[in-house]
Amino acid sequence: MTPNMFGYMRQLARDDDKDENEAIKRELAAHAQREGFTLQRLFIERLRADEESAFFALTDALKSTDVRHVIVPSLWHFARLPGLQAAMRAHIETEIGARLWVVQGSSMPRSNAS
Repeated sequence: MTPNMFGYMRQLARDDDKDENEAIKRELAAHAQREGFTLQRLFIERLRADEESAFFALTDALKSTDVRHVIVPSLWHFARLPGLQAAMRAHIETEIGARLWVVQGSSMPRSNAS
């Protein structure tokens, strides 16, 4: 049985980005599989004030399960600011003890989503 992995992504905001969002989801699942994992659950940050933060839900899930791997498309999906990216990465890796897998460096996706 392959070990499980959680995924995290920031959903792109524009309506015409639906195809790109789906492509990101497929890419994460494929990358996880290539590395010998099963993408068990994908946490999607939707940036709406009325929803719980997907990052907090992810960290709670890491604390309450035996999953110790998280995959993200890029560090931009955590935040646009490099300092905040580093803090979120450190929280997952150092404070929780999970391994973070970054598919693409830390560059921003091609859309101009806010």
